[in-house]
Amino acid sequence: MSSAGLIDPKLERGQSIDDRTGIPHLVIESQASRTVLDLRDLWRYRELFYFLTWRDIKVRYKQTALGAAWAIIQPVFNMLLFTLLFGKLAKLPSDHLPYPLFAFAGLLPWTFFSNAINSSGNSLVGSSHLITKVYFPRIIIPASSIMAGMVDLAFSFAVMAALLVWYQVPVGAQILMLPALLFLTSMLALGVGMWLSALNVKFRDIRYVIPFLIQFWMFATPIIYPTSMMPQKYRLIFALNPMTGLIEAYRVALLGKLNGAHFSWMTLGFSSAVTLAVFIYAAYTFRRMEKTFADIV
Repeated sequence: MSSAGLIDPKLERGQSIDDRTGIPHLVIESQASRTVLDLRDLWRYRELFYFLTWRDIKVRYKQTALGAAWAIIQPVFNMLLFTLLFGKLAKLPSDHLPYPLFAFAGLLPWTFFSNAINSSGNSLVGSSHLITKVYFPRIIIPASSIMAGMVDLAFSFAVMAALLVWYQVPVGAQILMLPALLFLTSMLALGVGMWLSALNVKFRDIRYVIPFLIQFWMFATPIIYPTSMMPQKYRLIFALNPMTGLIEAYRVALLGKLNGAHFSWMTLGFSSAVTLAVFIYAAYTFRRMEKTFADIV
């Protein structure tokens, strides 16, 4: 919480006197430099990051009848629904892949990404009791929400492994790209989540915008259809969506040995550049707005 005032050495650390009223009040701010990301500050509060991540994991499955099974149910049911509607009825192409495999390979990263945006976008408002009491790097809150989603992602990967065995899909060297793709997906989710969470503190109707954003973004991403369906003249515009290159790369990493697909390094590089730009802009905006969170949350 920032204010106009001079620090009085007779006061306790963290208090200041307002020039106009002379009344001491609490100041919550960082003693570190105001860089976009202060890695030393983040490292200093790493234990809080672990605690918040573990808290989010426990809250996610607390008092649920099926517990962690929900992490499997959501993508599996979506896969079955998409297979029926778009694979069987609409007969959309699937790049010479069995449609369940095609759909699940896209839903695997998308489910993690969409859940990460939803949880991180609402994370600051949900942690107002922490923000108004003590200083810590606020980025820890949306970051811990995204890290907690990794548990659901791990369960989904187990289902993907079972599908690969069922369809007898050979695993090639392309699968070694998965860690890099997960890193890029997490970076993009953190960037979008940071930006939305900062806006949500100031404009509470952002929480109603997030579901519409996720729904629109899903249909603008090649999850139920391949990129090859798009006319060539529109593919550059389509590639502005960073999830386009990432989803296509996930399919190649997981299923490339089945249909002989290869990575489109140009598209993936473009998606990586957009992801980096989104992350830097979001971190700068988040850092600039961070000093007002405790006042208005």
